Amino acid sequence: MPMLSLDSNDPLPLIDQIANAVKKMIDDRAIRSGARMPSIRSFAQNHGISRFTVVQAYDKLVAMGYLHSRQGSGFYVSSRPAPRDSSEAAYKLDSVIDVVWLLRNSLKDRASKTMPGAWWLPASWMVETGIKKSLRALSLKDGEFLTAYGTPGGYLPLRDLLQRRLSNIGVVADTSQIILTTGVTHAMDLVTRYFIRPGDAVLVDDPGYFILFGGLKSFGAKIVGVPWNHDGPDTCAMEALIKEHHPKLFFTNTILHNPTGASISQPVAHRMLQLAEKYDLMLVEDDIYGDFHPATATRLATLDQLNRVIYVSSFSKSVSASLRVGYFACNREIAESLCDVKLLTGLTTSEVSERLIYQLLTDGHYRKHLDKLRAKLQLARQNTIAKLENLGFTLYCEPEGGMFVWAKLNDQNNAAEIASLAAKDGIMLAPGNMFRPHQESSPWFRFNVAHCGDDATFEFFKNGGYNIEV
Repeated sequence: MPMLSLDSNDPLPLIDQIANAVKKMIDDRAIRSGARMPSIRSFAQNHGISRFTVVQAYDKLVAMGYLHSRQGSGFYVSSRPAPRDSSEAAYKLDSVIDVVWLLRNSLKDRASKTMPGAWWLPASWMVETGIKKSLRALSLKDGEFLTAYGTPGGYLPLRDLLQRRLSNIGVVADTSQIILTTGVTHAMDLVTRYFIRPGDAVLVDDPGYFILFGGLKSFGAKIVGVPWNHDGPDTCAMEALIKEHHPKLFFTNTILHNPTGASISQPVAHRMLQLAEKYDLMLVEDDIYGDFHPATATRLATLDQLNRVIYVSSFSKSVSASLRVGYFACNREIAESLCDVKLLTGLTTSEVSERLIYQLLTDGHYRKHLDKLRAKLQLARQNTIAKLENLGFTLYCEPEGGMFVWAKLNDQNNAAEIASLAAKDGIMLAPGNMFRPHQESSPWFRFNVAHCGDDATFEFFKNGGYNIEV
């Protein structure tokens, strides 16, 4: 690397002078991706400055994603995204179609909108009667649980029940390895807080869970997308990305994947675990949609037995988004640490909600509810797929269960542009760019089949000026 021109009389601190100069050289490709930076000692000696100044400058460049460190080896230039060409100019809708836009507009005035882009089931499909019954029964019980803090790990009888549920899918864990959370998003937030520091690389599904992407970015993580195939993550791409970025974690949604609806195969799951072992990687398995799968499905946690897998799930999608009860299961040491993080960042979770979920799971109501949900989703999925195909949509795959269908009109359409037009008509679509790690342009849409019962969505595509013939 060439010598930098540093000026001790410049009002800009030396740390910022170094960071800005190195950043410019990387942006200008004067320093190539993968190049090893001068050691802290040699940089300090060559420029006549303190090692402390160099350390702070390098740390700043790591936080900005320009450098990454390799233990015992030094600092290296991180890969930078290639400049976008004019063909990508259509994707300039950040102020119109972004994560916060979708969240805000989907959750506001829901009753007045058509919601094919929703990520929840209709209220009429949920267990409202069972919740009311459980609330009445709970209100008659004595105890301070209505007014006091809960316990650190969460309501013990529910954790005991979850231990048995995990056993049913072949995962052996004791109660100390299971910690209750306020949903999957909370569980992932705790994992991120514990493992990730600014500048650390994290692997995610591409496409994948857009709220996770926003959360990781807020912690300063460098998110790296692993392409998702019809049978799970592309393991060849996964290994290449591990070698390049040296991530600590891979967050992946393995069953009835959001947004594609696909599920991981056993060979892919085995290969992922081999790579995790080889490269000292933790896998965070999001199984929030697993209860919607009509048959036995492959899970990383079953194959791994919580050695390198942190298993997370929730009842927010199947019982109630309002109650917000989820959990994670992992090895005992990590569980204890994550429980400490839970206490430090939010104290305990709601025992009232946890007791309600426990009652719903133990009175037989949940099993019957799931049977009805699967049947409703199957019929809605068949109807939605038929209508989409009649409009000329191409499906990514035909899901075995669940609520999502991933489909596109053609490779030329920018789904974000179409979604912005649909929003003006009160139709909230979920365009594919929302599910890309860096919101890259996409022709795909995620349709929630449970919200596609009326014809408004399909009439929009039929009459929206896309030259679709039925």
